[in-house]
Amino acid sequence: MIDLHCHMLPGIDDGAGDLDTALAMARIAVADGIAVTACTPHIYPGLYENTAPGIAAAVDALRAALAEADIGLQLTFGADIQIVPELLAGLRRGTHPTLHGSRYFLFEPPHHTVPVRFAETLFDTLAAGYTPIITHPERLTWLDDEHYGWFLDAAADGAWIQLTAGALTGDFGRRARYWSERMLDDGVVHILATDAHDPHHRPPIMSAGRDAAAQWVGAEEAERLVDDRPRAVLADQPSNSVLPPPARRGEVPASRRGKERRGWFSRLFSSAEVD
Repeated sequence: MIDLHCHMLPGIDDGAGDLDTALAMARIAVADGIAVTACTPHIYPGLYENTAPGIAAAVDALRAALAEADIGLQLTFGADIQIVPELLAGLRRGTHPTLHGSRYFLFEPPHHTVPVRFAETLFDTLAAGYTPIITHPERLTWLDDEHYGWFLDAAADGAWIQLTAGALTGDFGRRARYWSERMLDDGVVHILATDAHDPHHRPPIMSAGRDAAAQWVGAEEAERLVDDRPRAVLADQPSNSVLPPPARRGEVPASRRGKERRGWFSRLFSSAEVD
C-alpha cells in the first residue's frame, strides 16, 4: 500500500513531536503493509510556515534515521496545503510542494469554516495543469447536503478526493463514516490515506480502511484506492488516464438521480457558447 498523506516528520507541524515518535509511526506503517509514505506536513500561513526545501531536508534526515533503525519504509513528500490566496503562486514557484514532484497536490479545506473561494481556487489550479487532491472532506464540520454538491462538481472537473482510512472504520465518528460511505456510493473517492499524526490516537494504519471500503466497492476497487491510484500519482500519470472510481454496483448515485451533474469547467464552457 502507498500512503499519500501522513504527518510523520518530527517537530514540523502537529504530527510526530520527535524522532522516536516518527520511528514508532514508521514501524506501525510497515507492519500494516504500507511500503511508501508521503510525508505531508501542513502548510498553513501564520501557523505552519513550511516550505518545500525545509520539508525535503526533514525527509532526508528521517530517511537516514529509518535506515539506521533498519525500518524498510520508503519516503517521499508533499504538503497538506490550506486554501489560501497564494496557493497557486506557491505551487508555481516551488515553495508549496506537489506530491513526489508530480502534478498532484494535497488541497486542504478549512475544517470548521466554509471557504469563500473553494470553487475558484480549484478552478485556478486545474486550469494551470495541476490536479488537486481534496483531503478528508468527510471530516469537515461544515459538510452537509447543501455543500455536498461542491465535491461532486470538483470530481466531475478532474479534482481527486481522498478519504481518511480511519473514517471508514468509525474512528472519527458516525458522521464522518456516513459521508465516507456516501462518497464511495457516488463514485467520487480516488484514494484512501491515513492522515496519521501519532502512534496511538491517529496511527498510520490503512488496511482496516481498505477492508471497510471493500465492503462497499469490492476488493479490486479497494486495492485501487490504496495502491493503483497512489502509484499513478507517484508516476505523474494524467488523471484522465487512470481508471476512475465507480459508483456502487454501477447504480446511478442517489445524489445525481434526475439530473446530470456538470462541473465548473463544463458550465463555464457551455455558458460561453450561448449567443
